[in-house]
Amino acid sequence: MRIAIGQLTTGPDPDKNLRLVAEWTRRAADAGARVVVFPEASMACFGTPLAPLAQPLDGPWADGVREIARATGTVVVAGMFTPADEGRVANTLLATGPGVEESYDKIHLYDAFGFRESETVAPGSRPAVIDVDGVRLGLATCYDVRFPELFRAHADAGAVATLLAASWGAGPGKLDQWELLVRARALDATVWVAAVGQADPGTPAGPAPTGIGHSLLVGPDGTVRASLGADPELLVTDLDVEEVGAVREKTSVLANRRPEVWR
Repeated sequence: MRIAIGQLTTGPDPDKNLRLVAEWTRRAADAGARVVVFPEASMACFGTPLAPLAQPLDGPWADGVREIARATGTVVVAGMFTPADEGRVANTLLATGPGVEESYDKIHLYDAFGFRESETVAPGSRPAVIDVDGVRLGLATCYDVRFPELFRAHADAGAVATLLAASWGAGPGKLDQWELLVRARALDATVWVAAVGQADPGTPAGPAPTGIGHSLLVGPDGTVRASLGADPELLVTDLDVEEVGAVREKTSVLANRRPEVWR
């Protein structure tokens, strides 16, 4: 399966960001990509008041992404914000395209490193997977990468890859943690992990996680197969679905689990 990782930088204007998603999706489709993955907060960057910008899944921004996917014949995965209870929003991944319509609300909220996502964002409560051309893919968002259970849940549901959209927070050691965690989650669940983050915007935004770039594709054996630097860039790469079975036969971490011990 050919996928594209769209490491872009979004700003506070959803309409302008939608045009950026359209431009990059066309470029990815021209390169033969079947799935195009954009970062968390593709709709509007963190550091922006989110509640006034949030839209439902049948609103104009999501419909715009659907039209982009339809026009290019691709499945597009992009981060947006949808209304939630108590004046908060949900940090939502929309996955849409021919034969695909799903959304995932971020389960693990980023209350760490001086930022409290839970003050403005309500947590999700269910994992989500999509099927593209008979290939099952899990959906995850940023801070989720610190929780291996979600990635194993994707594998248990039949996924061979997890699409991880992020807007990673900058800071000492954070790049090392990002790369380590993505590789560890691939090994935990023996899945491919396509991890796409916001590019480094080049200007600090306080504690808001506005991105550091360094998106990467990691194989089910934990090795990095492709990676980017800090700047905006489109990466189109192939994912070998059959490799997952071979790795699971050799590295039997899923089969060797003993969940009854931890209940």
